[in-house]
Amino acid sequence: MSALLNQQVLVLNRLWQAVNICTVRRALTLLFQGHAQVVLGDQDGAFETFDFLDWHDFSRREPHPESIHGVSCKIRVPRVIMLMVFDRLPRKEVKFTRHNIFERDNNKCQYCGGVFDRKDLNLDHVIPRDRGGPTTWENIVCSCIPCNTRKANRTPSEAGLHLVRKPKRPKWRPFIQVNLGLECHDSWKHFLDLAYWNVELGD
Repeated sequence: MSALLNQQVLVLNRLWQAVNICTVRRALTLLFQGHAQVVLGDQDGAFETFDFLDWHDFSRREPHPESIHGVSCKIRVPRVIMLMVFDRLPRKEVKFTRHNIFERDNNKCQYCGGVFDRKDLNLDHVIPRDRGGPTTWENIVCSCIPCNTRKANRTPSEAGLHLVRKPKRPKWRPFIQVNLGLECHDSWKHFLDLAYWNVELGD
């Protein structure tokens, strides 16, 4: 039973947007406290919500192998819940990592505009470090090896290069950290629009 309690549940806000992931244990607590409802879809793509008592009755009417056994009842494991009082998207800083810089720049050299394999790209300080250039979102760009060699320890203008676009700190959706390499439960798919992953938003 502990294995079931530690499985993942997708959390939606009141606007039916995915905002988090929690454990089954946490989901059942939120459900019992009246802070959340279970969301269940049918084969026709329609969705129904259940509060704790409704979900308890539904679990009794339609038993399921993935159920938690209590002292006097069995309750089905919820796979998607909706928070009753939360209607926002949480803001989350994007981590300053090599991977995310490549993602921001779409594996494109920011000087010539060519798209390369990551092994053929460097990270370049627009203003060189020995000139006081910081290691920040606003001063690091992807650069192909030929452009990086040409630029050397100079500014782009000194090397006769021009930035494709000014580097800046990205703001990306979604705001939850889901490893899409892991298997997501089938019931999540409606809510996880893959087009939103790693999309940069304007100011």
